[in-house]
Amino acid sequence: MTLALSVGANRSELAARAGISRKTLYKWIAVSASGGGLVDRSRRPLRNPNRSSAEVEAAVLAWRDKHPRWGGRKIARLLEKAGVRVCPSTVTEILRRNDRLDGPRAGESRGYVRYQREHPNELWQMDFKGHFPILVGVRCHPFGCLDDRTRFCLALKACSDERSATVQSCLTNAFRTYGLPNSILCDNGGCWGASGIRDMTPLAVWISLQGVQVLHGRPYHPQTQGKEERFHRTLDLEAIQGRGFVDIADCQRAFDRFRNDYNIERPHEALGLETPASLYVCSPRPFREGSPPAPEYPAADIVQKVQAGGVLHFEGREFRVGKALRGQPVAVRPYEQDGQYEVVFGRSRVQIIDLRDDPKGATTSRNGKAPVAPLPTPSHF
Repeated sequence: MTLALSVGANRSELAARAGISRKTLYKWIAVSASGGGLVDRSRRPLRNPNRSSAEVEAAVLAWRDKHPRWGGRKIARLLEKAGVRVCPSTVTEILRRNDRLDGPRAGESRGYVRYQREHPNELWQMDFKGHFPILVGVRCHPFGCLDDRTRFCLALKACSDERSATVQSCLTNAFRTYGLPNSILCDNGGCWGASGIRDMTPLAVWISLQGVQVLHGRPYHPQTQGKEERFHRTLDLEAIQGRGFVDIADCQRAFDRFRNDYNIERPHEALGLETPASLYVCSPRPFREGSPPAPEYPAADIVQKVQAGGVLHFEGREFRVGKALRGQPVAVRPYEQDGQYEVVFGRSRVQIIDLRDDPKGATTSRNGKAPVAPLPTPSHF
């Protein structure tokens, strides 16, 4: 700059040597002559007419304070319902400007594909969330049940155990309130068993007697129940973490508040920012109180009654299908290959039997109990 300001300097040649245009050089000379010095200056305008008002910013921060885990899309949707139009990206920037935002920026790839049923009550998902301690010295076992299509939380119960009777009580209340689904998806937990892996449990038999198909996720693949897993994560973040609960009743009060917010108030991105309650409708299939009748099967099925010990007699051989099915009629249907048969109770698959296996291994056993013919790997949901 000193050479450029000297008398008789060839400024065109100086600009060429510095690798800048003559226009830039003369701009720097003018800035230097004004006493501003050759320092970088901010291009930020002195005023921004498009900046959100203080009232909008306060409303955004108020929602964020009420729900610390909600992001720009959810808060923008709630403000829109209140008559305030603001872009989700604007909400996100307000949160970031006020140090209320963490995690990845919008637009980053999440690398997953979402699957869901077409209509409410086609499929429910149920599972226990990981248990946690409470002050009275016991542990709380949260049980959740979710509609696959609408993410509507049908049941959220703070339980003291994970027994079949506990789950049956929770489902009974849900069935009475919302009707019966077509099917229920569960994992391979002890109280509801696993098709083709363990005997059918009393809980699975009870569900099947209601005319509801019991489906199981693939072992060691919790992503099969991804919606329920994601629901439990939200429950943990918004209702459990950082809180101390006195007893089971205290947990249930917190769960009831969360369930109300989740179903009615919280916009869901997978639903186009609608709430689950706005999309869910009750099932037209009513719950039948008392003892439901035995299932009926098509005329083409081979119907057999399960004997004592949970044994099924078929083609001169014995197959164990579970003590919980004792006295119940099951249907035997041809399966994928000759010699393979599907054993079905109601609308739920019990297991696959294969008559091609060595019959010597399926007649008697050393302990006198009916053995199980070796099974192929079952097909899961």
